[in-house]
Amino acid sequence: MRKIIAYPLTVLYFICFGTTLVVFHPIQWFCFNVFGYKAHKISVDYLQFFLMRCLNVLGTRFTFSNPHNITRERPLIIVSNHQSMYDISPIMWYMRQHHIKFVSKKELGKGIPSVSYNLRHGGSVLIDRKNPRQALPDMMKFGAYIEKTNRAAVIFPEGTRSKDGRPRPFKTKGLEILIKKIPSALIVPITVNNSWKMLRYGKFPMGIGNHIKFIVHKPLEMGNFTDKQQLIEEVEKTIVDAIEN
Repeated sequence: MRKIIAYPLTVLYFICFGTTLVVFHPIQWFCFNVFGYKAHKISVDYLQFFLMRCLNVLGTRFTFSNPHNITRERPLIIVSNHQSMYDISPIMWYMRQHHIKFVSKKELGKGIPSVSYNLRHGGSVLIDRKNPRQALPDMMKFGAYIEKTNRAAVIFPEGTRSKDGRPRPFKTKGLEILIKKIPSALIVPITVNNSWKMLRYGKFPMGIGNHIKFIVHKPLEMGNFTDKQQLIEEVEKTIVDAIEN
């Protein structure tokens, strides 16, 4: 019965989702080209808000637990597990004061209204995962940008989404580059739970009635660790230990 109900709700969701992307694309363009970065960022923030409201059509709820008063005077490296594309908007919305930027795959930079435009013009980095030689200088440039602007880089070190919620081992190269190029950053681990259930039936119909939870863990000072590997292991353990079975 739950899956049957999911079919009409998914159709309604896709209508809302597509309409939101199409409407916000020219809004982004106008804000960026006429008023600049600050206006563009506001438009992107509210894009995330409305994308989350679209998910409410499916009975999706969000809990974002962040008891920490994280400074805006320092750059952040936000490290998270990755369960679906529905991890992204809540992180961008609830952490919006930190100017969230993503390490994303190159393929997302074209063809998706609103999303591709923001990735190309909003300060994120698009990397070619099949071409590490190209990805390396792009990641280094991105890290330098985050260090200079005191913004927040989000990276999903699993490299791809977990389809059943079980975490994949971290691929640490990208995170190592960010740690090197953003030496003043705080490391902020985030655990995502239940986002994978949005795709439990595949792309159609979508899962309904899910409660997606985000846990923001205590920020870590890089200087408190003897080496990068120890820091990365602590970040991974912190995230994985909070994943619900």
